[in-house]
Amino acid sequence: QVHLVESGGDSVQSGGSLTLSCTESTYHAKIYCMGWFRQAPGKEREWVATISHTNTSRYADSAKGRFTISRDAAKNTVHLQMNKLNPEDTALYYCVADGGRCAMPFEPTYWGQGTQVTVSS
Repeated sequence: QVHLVESGGDSVQSGGSLTLSCTESTYHAKIYCMGWFRQAPGKEREWVATISHTNTSRYADSAKGRFTISRDAAKNTVHLQMNKLNPEDTALYYCVADGGRCAMPFEPTYWGQGTQVTVSS
């Protein structure tokens, strides 16, 4: 069983930065794709970024140029560095993982519980 644990959510002011982290705590051997989704109040859940086991990363247009995803494969940990945050980034951020490729659209098998990011103007 894959267990994803997120951390790093917080409240920040517009223009600020945050780093989210996620660890697959059971050290599952075959997590090839990890990433992040988010869900803002009253909106559908949306894909933010993914990174493969070979460190190939992809970003949603809303994240390009502001967010950076990175991965420590040995620790099954993924990070999301978020800069230039704005109120539209306010959402519950979910860590996700899958044993398959980072195919688009990404439909991960495993989901964390989410960590809240709130950006005030």
